[in-house]
Amino acid sequence: MYNPDEKRYEKMTFNKCGESGLYLPKISLGLWQNFGDNADYDEMKDIVLTAFDMGVTHFDLANNYGPKPGAAEVNFGKIVRENLMPYRDELIISTKAGYRMWDGPYGIGGGRKYLISSLDQSLKRLGLDYVDIFYHHCMTPDTELKETALALADITRSGKTIYVGMSNYNGKKMHRMYHRCDDLNVPFIINQNRYSIFDRTVEKNDLKKEAKSKKKGLIAFSPLAQGQLTDKLANGIVENSRLFNNEELQKKVGYSEGRQAQIAQLYKIAKGRGQTLSQLAIEWLLQWGEVTSVLIGVHSKAQLLENLKALECEPLSKSEIMQINAIAGK
Repeated sequence: MYNPDEKRYEKMTFNKCGESGLYLPKISLGLWQNFGDNADYDEMKDIVLTAFDMGVTHFDLANNYGPKPGAAEVNFGKIVRENLMPYRDELIISTKAGYRMWDGPYGIGGGRKYLISSLDQSLKRLGLDYVDIFYHHCMTPDTELKETALALADITRSGKTIYVGMSNYNGKKMHRMYHRCDDLNVPFIINQNRYSIFDRTVEKNDLKKEAKSKKKGLIAFSPLAQGQLTDKLANGIVENSRLFNNEELQKKVGYSEGRQAQIAQLYKIAKGRGQTLSQLAIEWLLQWGEVTSVLIGVHSKAQLLENLKALECEPLSKSEIMQINAIAGK
């Protein structure tokens, strides 16, 4: 029988999520990859329980996380039922809907039927009565924001979620959704977007600015830029890396000879500080104070513990931040 570490809350610090009453750990665990049908169950369980022992209370999913779609929710739900159900009130569990989940016109988008049906399916896979945060996963131009907001309002009032969030929205759409949700008393508290030293989309599209202005939380995924900001790539792509022999992913994340030179320079800074490049990348995100939490995705307990050590590192100096930004060309 699982008994969590009694000192788990001494190991983690928490940030307030905007002006809401919710606090999130500075580092949260994302189950986007490595939690599907192709993963080992015992290893998944070890990662989740170790995370909780380290004070990680927030676990992030989506309806389409796998492979196959839905598998991550099934696997995580089993881990919770078998080990963490006595601690359900200490967990923040989130899921999402927006991208394609099933065939036909009702398996994608921001429409009322899809969002409500998808969450019902997610709860069944998870074996839970409710989630703590339910996100609209992506902007859907073919559906009016009013309908999406109304669906989120009704989902909240039905008790199937406590809070709602927006994922992959830009600043303009987030601003408009803020007003739609405010009109309907929807507890919209958080935005989830890609953010890393290399990917500054949330700065370019004003999402970070709008989130701060509207006092909403901001949680960053892909903090390591799909594995680019790790020691593993310090001297180039190696065989067991995510980018190895994957030209499509390399192009998508902007990997090139120039990017490799940037990685090598950032690696040198990290080593000079006595930390790994991944720890530097996570610390860089948290030092602004505008990022509520950083979502990490890991394939092993060792990788989880390494990333969590970012919280123990010395704060970045202004000159180091300027140097990092200069290397990244930002």
